[in-house]
Amino acid sequence: MSARRPWAWPLVPIYAAALKAKDALRRMGLPATKRLTYPVLSVGSISAGGAGKTPVVITLAKLLRARGWQVDILSRGYRRESRGVAHVEPTADNAAAIYGDEPVLLAERTGAPVWVASKRYAAGRAAEAAIKPAPYELGPSTRALHLLDDGFQHRQLARTLDMVLVTEADLDDALLPAGNRREPLAAIARADFILLREDEQERIEKRVRLLMRPATPQRPAALIWTLRRSLHFASPLFVFGAGLRPVAFCAIARPEGFAVMLTQAGCGIADTIFFPDHHRYTMPDIEKIIELAQSLKATGLVTTEKDAVKLTQPMRERLATIGAIMVAELNVDFVYPERLMREVESRLADAVTPQPQGATL
Repeated sequence: MSARRPWAWPLVPIYAAALKAKDALRRMGLPATKRLTYPVLSVGSISAGGAGKTPVVITLAKLLRARGWQVDILSRGYRRESRGVAHVEPTADNAAAIYGDEPVLLAERTGAPVWVASKRYAAGRAAEAAIKPAPYELGPSTRALHLLDDGFQHRQLARTLDMVLVTEADLDDALLPAGNRREPLAAIARADFILLREDEQERIEKRVRLLMRPATPQRPAALIWTLRRSLHFASPLFVFGAGLRPVAFCAIARPEGFAVMLTQAGCGIADTIFFPDHHRYTMPDIEKIIELAQSLKATGLVTTEKDAVKLTQPMRERLATIGAIMVAELNVDFVYPERLMREVESRLADAVTPQPQGATL
């Protein structure tokens, strides 16, 4: 087991004890779990970041909408300036600062309504109030669904299904604060669907299966599904043209993975500069990037789409003095997507009838 912060090992037992205490309280119904009118499909992980949840939510939203579901997305809006419940307007000035970078990206890529709130039940209430016609007018056959972004640990909100991404890094990581794992590996047993990356599946599937829950009279057995990840560029011929040597920069949880994917895709990067996850760029940061690019005689810049939404127009104009800013779009595809959708819909079948809003478990 590896630790990102070895000095924090003495604090891990304290964190683990706190998790056990929270679980004991949950078994006693404290705090009460609240239920929304329509089913909730949660996408999460057991780690604090970098598993690739956002691209999965994007792909699910597109697949479900194509099958006629009314989909909205509920998110925390980490490090946002707005307070309370907010409907994400991705075209607003400084939208990433107002709503958070990931909610803006989700809204841009899916076209689905995105609502942010620290209490996702409140976001869901607002989302349902905005549905036209109103929930009580839609009837029992309505195909309305909430996608809960990064919701595996947000157990104050009842969910119908849990999809959990598990990576090789998660299995080998330590609990917070020494590592980035939010929960013990045994938490994987709560999942209905476990998503594994195609390039890691052969190495870790046996370990994951030992952690999965079996079928019960109340719930079918969990399923493993395979993800394929790829980078997409708006102008691939330009990006991979002979002689291009861009500097890669990003502020994501596992930046080394971005650099590896760029290299594997054939993008010959000159160097990298990384910032903390969810970092909000400032002009001094932009100058650091430019200074590095100039020192290497780099011929452009490349970043992630999550980072691109945080760049203001003045920042873009300043960076453009180095060359083109190329945005790498991380796409996720499910192996056998139609089969996955049928399985999801089958497991949702008993939950599509509207329930009394605010009911607790």
